[in-house]
Amino acid sequence: MATVEECRAALEKLIEQFAEISAKDRAKHVVERRLACRISDLGVTFYSRIHPEGLDPFKEVPPEDGRPAEVKLTLGSADLVSMVNGELDMARALFCGRVKIDASLGDLLRLRKLL
Repeated sequence: MATVEECRAALEKLIEQFAEISAKDRAKHVVERRLACRISDLGVTFYSRIHPEGLDPFKEVPPEDGRPAEVKLTLGSADLVSMVNGELDMARALFCGRVKIDASLGDLLRLRKLL
């Protein structure tokens, strides 16, 4: 089990990794969506926004507009850290039930190209 601070660091690293994706690929596969990343074993949720320019910083406070996230991820803290560090494959984690994603089919199809 990772700590909240380790999860924050992993999410910051994810933002950096996402920035490394070419602008062309981001423009092709990313539409603006609100994200919620629930860390099940810590009982904390981080919120962000994905858009063609990148990922906004993750915060523990829901957006002020009160609108729900269109893409919701639920996973354990250790799995988050392992995935961001390249030690756990996202597809394998989804198949095994270690990661759950609640999103529209269209969003899933677009995002899978980036994962």
